[in-house]
Amino acid sequence: MQWSTEFTIPESQFPISHQSKILSMGSCFAQTIGQKMIDAKMDSLINPFGTIFHPMILGDLLDHAMFQDKMEENGVIERDGVFFYFGAHSDLHGFSKEDLEQKYTLKLAQVKEYLETGTHLILTFGTSWIYETEEFGRVANCHKIPQKHFRKKLVSLNEMSSHFDHIFGNISRAYPNLKIILTVSPVRHIKDGIPENQLSKSLLRVLCSQLENKFSFVSYFSAYEIMMDELRDYRFYKKDLIHPSEEAEDYIWEKWSKSYFSEETRAKALELHKIKLELAHRPLNPKSEAHQKFLNNLLEKLERLNREFDFSKEINSLNPPRI
Repeated sequence: MQWSTEFTIPESQFPISHQSKILSMGSCFAQTIGQKMIDAKMDSLINPFGTIFHPMILGDLLDHAMFQDKMEENGVIERDGVFFYFGAHSDLHGFSKEDLEQKYTLKLAQVKEYLETGTHLILTFGTSWIYETEEFGRVANCHKIPQKHFRKKLVSLNEMSSHFDHIFGNISRAYPNLKIILTVSPVRHIKDGIPENQLSKSLLRVLCSQLENKFSFVSYFSAYEIMMDELRDYRFYKKDLIHPSEEAEDYIWEKWSKSYFSEETRAKALELHKIKLELAHRPLNPKSEAHQKFLNNLLEKLERLNREFDFSKEINSLNPPRI
C-alpha cells in the first residue's frame, strides 16, 4: 500500500558543490537548508539580517547591499535599552544607535561580498502578508510594537513581480554568474488564518513560477510541495504544528541533495555528516580504552579530511592521548 504521493525533482541545472559559495536568505527554510550546507562544510552565509518572511523585504535588503545604502533613521526604535531596525529581524540589534548602525553596515558589506564572489543565492519566501508604517513603509519585523501602529496588507502578485523585475535586473547586470534558487517556505503562517495562509502561499508559488520563466539564472526548488504532498501528515510537524519536524527537514534535505549535488558531493556530505555524529558522541566512560581508540580513529579521519576542509577547531578540541 502506498501511503504518500511522491514526485520526482529533476537534477538541477545549477549544481552545488564544495567549491560553491552560497548566500541563503529568507524564511526558516533558508536557515535550515543553509545550516545543513554549513554542516557539510560548504561556504554559506545564512540570514545575515535574521529571519525575513516577505519577498519584497528580501528584495529591499539585496538592493541596499548592492548599493551599500545607509540605515534609515526613521526605522530605528528603542525598547528597554536595546535598539532595533524596522528593516531587519530582531536578531540584528544594538545597545546604542551607533552600535546597531555599525552591525547593519557590516551585514550589508558581507552580503555584497557574497553577491560579488558567490555562486548561488537561495531565497525562501514565507508569506505575502506584510506590515507597513506611515513613516518607514514596509517592515521586516514589528519588534513587539503593538499591531495598531502598523497597517497589514496582502501584497498583490503584480507588485511583488515588478519589484523583483527591478532587483533581479540589477543582479543580472552586476553579478552575471550568480545563480538564484527560489523556494516557498513549508512553514505554516496560521496566525494569519488558514485560508489566508493558503492564499498567501499561492501567490508566492505563482511569483516563483513567473520569475523562473522570465530569468534564465533563476530556478525553483519544490520544498513546499514536498511538505504538502509527500509529507502530508501532522506527524511530520513539530509540536507547534507549524514548523516541519527534524525528520521532515532531513527528508527535504535528501531531495535537495539529489537535485543539486553530484554523487561525489553527496558522498562527501554524507561522510561529513557521519563525522558530525561521531563528534557529538558522549561515552559512558571517557577514560575507557575503547573510547580512547574511538578518539584516535576519529582524529585520524579529521586529519585526513583537514587537507580539504577546515577541521582545525575539531582537531584541537579532541587532541586525545595517543595509545
